[in-house]
Amino acid sequence: MLKILRKNLKLKEWLMIVASLAFIVLQVWLDLKVPEYMSKITMLVTTEGNSMTDVWINGGYMLACALASALLSVGVGFFAAQVSSGMARAVRSDIFDKVQSFSKKEMKSFSTASLITRSTNDVTQIQRFVAMGLQVLIKAPILATWAICKIVGKSWQWSVATVICIVIILSVIIMLMIIVLPKFKKMQTLTDNINRVTRENLTGLRVVRAYNAENYEANKFEKANDELTKTSLFSNRMMSLLGPVMSISMSGLSLAIYWIGAALINNTAMTDPFTKLTLFSDMVVFSSYAMQIVMSFVMLTMIFIMLPRASVSAKRINEILDTVPSVQDGNGEYDIHSPVQGEIEFKHVSFKYPDADEYVLRDINFTVHKGETVAFIGSTGSGKSTLIDLVPRFYDATEGEVIVDGVNVKDYKVQDLHNKLGYVSQKAFLFSGTVSSNISFGDDIDAKPTEEEIKNAVKIAQAKEFVEKMPETYNAEITQGGSNVSGGQKQRLSIARAIARNPEIFIFDDSFSALDYKTDKKLRKALNKYLSHATCLIVAQRIGTIKHADKIIVLDEGEMVGIGTHDELLNSCEVYKEIALSQLSKEEL
Repeated sequence: MLKILRKNLKLKEWLMIVASLAFIVLQVWLDLKVPEYMSKITMLVTTEGNSMTDVWINGGYMLACALASALLSVGVGFFAAQVSSGMARAVRSDIFDKVQSFSKKEMKSFSTASLITRSTNDVTQIQRFVAMGLQVLIKAPILATWAICKIVGKSWQWSVATVICIVIILSVIIMLMIIVLPKFKKMQTLTDNINRVTRENLTGLRVVRAYNAENYEANKFEKANDELTKTSLFSNRMMSLLGPVMSISMSGLSLAIYWIGAALINNTAMTDPFTKLTLFSDMVVFSSYAMQIVMSFVMLTMIFIMLPRASVSAKRINEILDTVPSVQDGNGEYDIHSPVQGEIEFKHVSFKYPDADEYVLRDINFTVHKGETVAFIGSTGSGKSTLIDLVPRFYDATEGEVIVDGVNVKDYKVQDLHNKLGYVSQKAFLFSGTVSSNISFGDDIDAKPTEEEIKNAVKIAQAKEFVEKMPETYNAEITQGGSNVSGGQKQRLSIARAIARNPEIFIFDDSFSALDYKTDKKLRKALNKYLSHATCLIVAQRIGTIKHADKIIVLDEGEMVGIGTHDELLNSCEVYKEIALSQLSKEEL
């Protein structure tokens, strides 16, 4: 918690905290002046020879103190809201920036549902704690200490009663913290789980309905919901015990003070009425101060209720912020505009996933020259997508070197490396916005694509026909994830996005699978015509998509078992021949 506060509170927020502290000290002073005026009024009313004017004057002072204290409380609340909101905004930004730097390794260690919960619910827990803490956590100890100083020496009997009340309250708080703290930690994990179940159901809604699995999903959600509800109910019921304990303790303390006061007054000599009046006045004042002391502990209790969840949330947020991304920027000692462009080389590359024992790729060696089209094919799980993920450094090779334009990818600054690439993922994804905003998506060292370049990219990607039929053509709305266009249309717009980037190297990760054969053929023809200067890496399942590639690399269980042209592999590679014959007849081949 302190680590987060130290990092994210700026000078402006610290000045607000100092101002809050000053306001709180002044507010406590005003609150503790009220019993003094009450004591004076008591003495004025119970003794002869005093005018009503004096009573009104002291009453006016009491009212002024109360009003001034209320205004200062509003000021403290304003500063607390500003500080907590500013801190929450900074933490959310830090989390977002950190997640942006994560490779696939870190994304797998934190689930998407957990990352969403940590950047929303967990940040909110800390924000609430900071807002309440500035108002209560600072005020309570100041109020308690100052009030104790005011009652010291009044009566040891009253002091003992007050101490007993405070000990009871603290004992209950400590006991509840021991019981409830593990439950609060569990609640955050269960919140992750219910977010995961909800997100999974919404994402796969069409599949759920197609298989009539609504009841199954409802039961799964109900189970997660019930578990969270039971844990939340237990925690809240345990914490609700504090209310009655506080109420009984405060009422008992008031009763004890007046009972002790009555006994002290009764034991005072009958001939000493002034002493009796003094004792009565002290009893009224002590009762007020004692209530202030107990109220300060009540306020601390509110913080203790919020502290466990805030503490757990802070720990979960720090887990993200303290994670060191496995993919780091290189030393940047290279020429961005090197004459060697579009060349890729794999030197004895092997790879295994973090915490895995088996290698997914073993001793991969090949070279791709500028302008060449190299395709990768193999059975499911052979490592095709993993291999091309090593080029943009979604993962780093476990052994060996991946070299782009004569430089090891680990030496590149990640932004510079990505500026060389046009990447089209296996699962096309579009962002909420327009057709144009999706195609011109991303940041580059060069200027954004012009309107003409966007139209040309759409034409090459065989998307012109459906884009220009949309109501607003290139300014047509695209919903989140591209849910208002078909799978093939999404794929073509994703390809257009890569083309508009005008990169040195294109990476197509099974990006033609959603296209019909006719569109696939036209698209490949257009790519060969307009992008002959660029290097292309293509992962595909269809022989027809890759048969005209300059080189085809065949993978089987993570190993290269063949490399060459289509005709060469038909004669030399049994794995390739088997795949080819499963898709096309001998005559077609």
